[in-house]
Formats: sequence, structure tokens, C-alpha cells
Amino acid sequence: MSHTSISRRMVLATAALALSVCLPAWAQAPILIQFSHVVTTDTAKGKAAQRFKELAESRTGGRVRVEVYPNSQLYKDREELDALRLGAVQMLAPSLSKLAGVGGGDFEVFDLPFLFKDHAAFRRVVDGPMGTDLLRKLEASGIKGLAYWDNGFKVFTGDRPLQAIRDFKGLRIRIQASRVLVSQMKTMGAEGSIGPLASVHEALRSGRLNGQENVPVNIQSQRLDDLQSHLTVSNHGYLAYAVIVNKTFWDKLPADIRTILEGALRDATLYENSLAEAENTRALDRLTSSGKLAVYTPTAQELLEWRQALEPVYQEAKGWISPQTLSAIKQVTGAPP
Repeated sequence: MSHTSISRRMVLATAALALSVCLPAWAQAPILIQFSHVVTTDTAKGKAAQRFKELAESRTGGRVRVEVYPNSQLYKDREELDALRLGAVQMLAPSLSKLAGVGGGDFEVFDLPFLFKDHAAFRRVVDGPMGTDLLRKLEASGIKGLAYWDNGFKVFTGDRPLQAIRDFKGLRIRIQASRVLVSQMKTMGAEGSIGPLASVHEALRSGRLNGQENVPVNIQSQRLDDLQSHLTVSNHGYLAYAVIVNKTFWDKLPADIRTILEGALRDATLYENSLAEAENTRALDRLTSSGKLAVYTPTAQELLEWRQALEPVYQEAKGWISPQTLSAIKQVTGAPP
């Protein structure tokens, strides 16, 4: 046997030995879940994402590692769904209106003004058959829906008083990407400006926006109260999230790991939902007491006038929200037909 053949065999044997030594370590490398979201860590969603990380890692004995990226550190609103579908990130918790592009227009039903009278009404919808059916519609786009997370009722802030519908005429108001919300602002005589949450602060500071709608905890955590002079406690719409994963990634997980993660997410969901309402109440109290904003709470009669003025939004939304979904959700919530 030639010296060259012996050398080659020695190299191959050494490589095989190295592989045999390294293989167990490689095989036991933790499964990485990158969880990206667009709000700060001190919100209900931010805290629940951290709770999920802690539960998932402890219950799997380190077989799973969860990296949480809050406050648009990885992706902004418009980027995160594409990143999930491409597998660049494994888990998100986007607001429900963002899912219309991948799950159909019925997801925009949640943006309809004055649809929910309280948190319980929202939970009755998403915890029932309709919530399950909507999440199932995401699967054709390679997304698996796992849970609904509460947030709360939206209010308006502006650089002037916004006490009646007529006060919005000619203003530029930031909204999320939703045809319902575009219709809402058009009906109010304003221009709906679609943009990521991470950009709202600068847009308000520069004067490109006159105002915005969001829940109190997001207004406070994003420091939007530094740039606005008025807040109206309209509670005109409900903002909530869905926890979603890349379906291919999820389906390829070992069955026992998937079961553990489902349990961890159930507990994180209960935790998140227990925080949302209380945190928004505290945030509104802090915004009110800070003295930065003039806070206005419409009377029952004024809110009735708002509802009546926004009724055309429901009519226009019938162009992309199925009548079956609209009828079913109104039946569950007890909203007028």
C-alpha cells in the first residue's frame, strides 16, 4: 500500500473520529425559537413573551432556547410576517389586522368601531369556534396560529381637541394597515396614515402626523404623550394579537417538544390576558395625571353620535368581510345587527 493511500485513509479515519465525537453535542443543540414583536418589554405582550421564554426553556430542560426581540429590534410591522414565512424568525405576536393579508379579509372584522363592549365580549369570540376557524385560515400561507392575546381598547391622541367626529376633519391620523381603519378615518373626514409603530414618534415630532390611535399602554411606552396635547377616551376599537409560528418549523418539531411548548404558551396566554386590562387602566391613569395631555371622556350621548356616524364603515366593510363572519360575531358579542 502506498504512502499516499495510507495518509488518505488516516485523514478519513481522523475525520470520522472527530465527527463521532462531535455528533452527540450537535444532536443535542437546543432548538432555537426567535420570537419577534414590535412593543416594549414592559407591556403585557412584552412580559408574556418573556414568560413564554422562561417556561419553554425550563420545561424542556434546555432543549429549547427562546430569544425574544422586542420593540421592532428585528423587524418592523410590515416586515415581520414576510420574515416569518421565509423562516427568518419562528414566532410573532402581530395585531389581528395584520393577518388579513395572509388569512383573508375576515381578520379585519376586529377593527370595526364599537364592536366590543368589553374584554369579555372579545374573549367570547376568539375562544369559540370563530376564533379557531380564523386561525386555521392562516395555514394555507404557511402560518400556524396558536393563541390570542388581549391588549385593550384604543383611544385617540391629537395635537388639538378631538371631542367630536367633526374635530377630525382634515387631520392626518396614524393607523395600522387595515381597510376598515382607512374607511373609519375617511368617514370621520380625516386621512388615515399607515405606518409602523416604531416610526410614529418621529412622525408626530416632525408634524407629518396630527394624531394617532392606540391603547394607553402603547401610547405611554412609546412616549407619544411627549408629542401630543390631547387624548380622547373614545374606546372606539379593540386591539389584540395572535401568537403565530412558521408552520413548517412547528410541524417538524419533535412531538413531545411541541406538546410542552403548547402548554407553556397556554400558561403565558393566561398570564398575558390577566395583565392587559389592568395595565391599560394604569397607563391611562398615568397619562391623565402627568399633566402633559388634556384628557377628555365623551358622554354616553356623544359616543352614541360617534357610533351612528361610523355606521357606514360597517357597510363598506361588507366588501371584504364575509356576511357570515359579521353576523356570527355580532351574535356572540350582542352588538346590534
